[in-house]
Amino acid sequence: MGLLIPLIIIALCCLVIWRAGDGFMVASEYVGRNLSEGVRGATINAIASSMPEVFTSFFFLFVLNDATGFSGGIGTTAGSAIFNSMVIPAVSIIAVISMGAVKKIEISRKVLFRDGIALIIAEFIFLILISGSSLDWHHGLLLMSVYVVYIVFMFASMDKKTKEALMASSPQEDPVEAVEGRGSSSFFLAVITLDLERVFIGKAKINDTRAWFLLVTATMCIAGVCYWLVLACEWLGEKTYEVPYLGTFEGLDIPVMFVALILASAASSFPDTIISIKDAKKGNYDDAISNALGSNIFDVCFALGLPLFVFTLINGPIVMSEDIIDLSSELRLLLLLSTVAALVIFTTGKYMGRGKAFILLGIYVFFVTYIVGRGTGNEWAQSIADGLVSVVHFFNIN
Repeated sequence: MGLLIPLIIIALCCLVIWRAGDGFMVASEYVGRNLSEGVRGATINAIASSMPEVFTSFFFLFVLNDATGFSGGIGTTAGSAIFNSMVIPAVSIIAVISMGAVKKIEISRKVLFRDGIALIIAEFIFLILISGSSLDWHHGLLLMSVYVVYIVFMFASMDKKTKEALMASSPQEDPVEAVEGRGSSSFFLAVITLDLERVFIGKAKINDTRAWFLLVTATMCIAGVCYWLVLACEWLGEKTYEVPYLGTFEGLDIPVMFVALILASAASSFPDTIISIKDAKKGNYDDAISNALGSNIFDVCFALGLPLFVFTLINGPIVMSEDIIDLSSELRLLLLLSTVAALVIFTTGKYMGRGKAFILLGIYVFFVTYIVGRGTGNEWAQSIADGLVSVVHFFNIN
């Protein structure tokens, strides 16, 4: 029962994030309708699908209110980034091939190298930056600045025709390609099932006003449920925890970072997965992959940088213990290595098919097995962790 309660809460959080994320995506796609393929996936889609990581990192910091909370934020963003790099491209490829339309897909090398190299640079900065025993507001500000530079570069990379179309668009414009709302047989049912698109658009045509109302409401839903996601992860990590009116229960007695690495990261990555699969089924392969990679850049730089910046401005520097420093160093290096491995797989050969998809899934299964092993004190997992920390120490990053 002690494990069942938080697991049920996490499952419900997953469901709400998915449903609210659908509405968020509809609104954000309309807002970014004039962006080119690839740019839209790496910016609008990536930010839209990464809102759960932002709120989860915020709540980990402000609920736990110490270095342990920051480690939970690192676990969520890093775990989500690894999930995005491995699982999302793999399931998108398998989903498209399973439809029978194609046997393999081709991704623009420009998109892969652009987003892949930008992500590696961001993770390298992350590895070096978050390495001391004390973290302050300027660390968060620098991380956010890296994402701002990436966004500026993304918009600068759009072709001239696309830029002119974006600048020419106005709030009054009602383009033919605007998304039509779905019919509404029951407004009450739509509210209960969090079908926000039906609630705010219904049978009408989407416009700027409806899009922004939908965007704000979806954001509030995601923010509210992320609080419960953080609370459930905290309960799982504790030796014992108390649920009001129900009593005291036993948890796993492991660092919250390990819980966040698998459960919080997977739950918060639900929107990314759904969005990438939908893009892939439409034939927008560049958007499907750039969404996953762009989400990682947003997660590493902004979803962690913004909460760190706000928290330290209010409460002062975060002082981390030696154990948390080693855990976060190990995780940051693992994140960098997994990204390099994913980029090599993406760019080896001209096409991506089932073989590459299963290799990516295999790497993620190994990662989950390793994290479970670390949490339970397995010897082989500990030996790998010691090796990773030794590498960090060798290069004087820590």
